Amino acid sequence: MNDRQAQNPLHGITLEMMLNQLVADYGWIELGGMINIKCFNHEPSIKSSLKFLRKTPWARTRVEELYINTRRDLEKLEKLLMPLM
Repeated sequence: MNDRQAQNPLHGITLEMMLNQLVADYGWIELGGMINIKCFNHEPSIKSSLKFLRKTPWARTRVEELYINTRRDLEKLEKLLMPLM
C-alpha cells in the first residue's frame, strides 16, 4: 500500500458505508439539517441518496467531510473516556 492511501481516512470506506453510518449516528432529520439536500429531507432512502451523491460531486464532498469529522470526533471522545473505564 502506498503512503497516500495509508493516510487517506476514506480508504476502504464506500459511499454506502459512510451514508449508513451517518444515518445511524444522526438520523435522516438531523442529517438533512446538516446537509440540506432534497434526498435527505423528502422521502429519504439510502438508494435515492446514493444515486444523487454519485452524480453530484459537491454533495458527495460534504458527506465525506461530515463522515471524516464525525469519526475524528468519536476517536477524540474515546481517548478522553478511556482513563475513566
